[in-house]
Amino acid sequence: MPDNVLTEEMVREMSQLGIIYGHKKSKTHPRMAPFIAGNRNNTEFIDPQIILESLDKAVGFMKEKFKNGGLIIFVGTTPAAKEAVLNISGELGMPYVVSRWLGGTLTNFSVINERLKYYEDLKVKKARGDFAKYTKKEQRQFDEKISKLSKFFDGLANLKKLPDIVFIVDIKVHSTALKEARLLKIPIVAVLDTDDDPDLVEYPIFASDHNKAGIDWMFGRIKKELKSNG
Repeated sequence: MPDNVLTEEMVREMSQLGIIYGHKKSKTHPRMAPFIAGNRNNTEFIDPQIILESLDKAVGFMKEKFKNGGLIIFVGTTPAAKEAVLNISGELGMPYVVSRWLGGTLTNFSVINERLKYYEDLKVKKARGDFAKYTKKEQRQFDEKISKLSKFFDGLANLKKLPDIVFIVDIKVHSTALKEARLLKIPIVAVLDTDDDPDLVEYPIFASDHNKAGIDWMFGRIKKELKSNG
């Protein structure tokens, strides 16, 4: 049976992995009501059929962009999302953010790109041994600068232009990334939990954004589909 057909087994899997479980009912965003199937122990749960349909729609959009050379930046700094983001971006050769979104990454791209070039230049000089002519104190200062910049720029090495898609896990945590993408009208794919506003995202994936096992499952499906283009 195709992966995009909801089965009882898949519903059980989604439940076991925590994909369907959102937040407490008191935190539910009013616009999320149509996507919620009920609640258990005062915790809202999302309709599994809607989860699968929204995931398939988002993946279809991403595949179309990806096969035409589109650039996707994956954003997920929470403990639940970091590993999945690193894994998929590494395998697809895409930029990512897993430490902190640097304000202006999109809206001030030219300046960020210059800082990225500066960082890459420092790494090249260090590898060549160009810093050997400096004092130990100065060498240490260069090392500290490279270490500091690495937290922001290691994931942006492949960001040679503005991305075609911004993929976000948890739009509340990454509100700045969301605002920048919306301002520049860059399509957004995002995992939306029950406390999020679905009107803010063009391609929402309705699912828990705080459950690692569930995020890993979704990213596994996304990665499989995108890689199948190759």
